[in-house]
Amino acid sequence: MDNLILSFTVVFPLFAQLVLGYGLKRIKLLDDHTLSVCNKLVFRVFLPCLLFLNVYRANLAQVFNARLLAWAAAVILVCFCALMVLVPLFEKNPKKRGVLVQGIFRSNFALFGVPVAVSLFGQENSGVASILTVVVIPMFNMLSVVALEVFRGGKPNARRMLLGIAKNPLILATLTGLVFLLLDLSLPQVIVDALDDISQVATPLSLVVLGGSFEFSKLRGSLREMTVGILGRLVLVPAVFLPLFAFLGFRGAEMGAALVMLASPTAVSSFPMAIEMDADGTLAGQIVVGTTLFCIVTLFFWIFLLKELGWM
Repeated sequence: MDNLILSFTVVFPLFAQLVLGYGLKRIKLLDDHTLSVCNKLVFRVFLPCLLFLNVYRANLAQVFNARLLAWAAAVILVCFCALMVLVPLFEKNPKKRGVLVQGIFRSNFALFGVPVAVSLFGQENSGVASILTVVVIPMFNMLSVVALEVFRGGKPNARRMLLGIAKNPLILATLTGLVFLLLDLSLPQVIVDALDDISQVATPLSLVVLGGSFEFSKLRGSLREMTVGILGRLVLVPAVFLPLFAFLGFRGAEMGAALVMLASPTAVSSFPMAIEMDADGTLAGQIVVGTTLFCIVTLFFWIFLLKELGWM
């Protein structure tokens, strides 16, 4: 019963903030322009502050786990390669193949997963998930470009990929936090307090923006492909790989980091990327909306199950 209550207390605030964003958009207190600006603020200011502080305040001996980083990278790569082989077996439209691949393997780890980790373990114990961004975000970005380029019939642009990674504010913030942590550098407390106040905005605003971005009309059409994307992202991927992390001995915050990496909805950025690279943008939007909507149910299930099994 305790685990059921804990799962509910973690998931319900996320759900409430998503509903708030959706409601504000419906009553015209938020519009598309405002949501776009807020999303940029979250991505470029508030979330980087949160990631920096999570790493900066972390206990290095506790959170820096090279074994976890290596296995996270290996799981992402295995999942990607498997999808590159399996998706073409049942999807004949090249424009939809790349979208399905990135929709299933690429989670919204930064904007959704890290806030969930904070809710589960508290900001002081979420450094493990924050440090994973150093591995997870570059791999998601690079492999998504590869998938979309391959099925478009083009050749991936390595220079453009590396430049995009080098300019990513989430990666830069995490790496900066690591530098401060490794060199044992300290910021004046007044600056830490200011960053702390700013970072408090990241989680609620990102979820409100996500809720406001919902367009249920986008769920119509391509039902088969959308269903495959939703089930693959929210059910199949965590069902296959969470037991592996448990078998490898990861528990507590480490298993929580694996959970939010594997069971979060599809990254919102996969939608504009699909459009930019001539893939099926409509399907990409459907998968983002569908996985974000249904993850409230599946995430509740995964948190409850991992707690019951004693894995987290």
